[in-house]
Amino acid sequence: MINRRTLLASGLASAALCATPALAQRKAWVMPEQFKPRVINLAGDLPAGEIHVDPRAFALYWTLAEGKALRYTCGIGRAGLYESGTFTVGAKKEWPSWTPTQDMIKRDPKYKQWEDGQPGGPDNPLGSRALYLFAPRIGDTFLRIHGTSAPWTINSAVSNGCVRLTNAHIAHLYQQVPKGTKVVLH
Repeated sequence: MINRRTLLASGLASAALCATPALAQRKAWVMPEQFKPRVINLAGDLPAGEIHVDPRAFALYWTLAEGKALRYTCGIGRAGLYESGTFTVGAKKEWPSWTPTQDMIKRDPKYKQWEDGQPGGPDNPLGSRALYLFAPRIGDTFLRIHGTSAPWTINSAVSNGCVRLTNAHIAHLYQQVPKGTKVVLH
């Protein structure tokens, strides 16, 4: 359950994140002020402890108590690759390995070199942390909320369907989100 202490701690942690350089970043990049995490008031009545993604605003919301949410700027799937729906966090991994799907390889043959998988690490497209999205009767959907070593790609539609945050921001979110958390991709 999220209480006032958790809300305050989240606010302080997000302030600290604003001053922390992204983990495993490939080139120098300064995050614009408007992309930094912040606590916001929600317009609707959402229960605490859920993730909601608004693709039009490039925003991921971690809902808190008392009608608040922690808003992160995110990147989303390119046109035709973003998949809306309701999911649950079925797995969480630090420095996850990555294997492109056959559809990804078909769209972009450069991914063929990783068809047997790419180990986790600073050059891995999933970044430092990943939340694996599962659906009833399907299991793993191959959709992820993950980090990136290319933080300048947040606030844009560039991925193969996943939601991406900077490595520092996914590390912060990852600590708060338990397995089984409801995720809504609007």
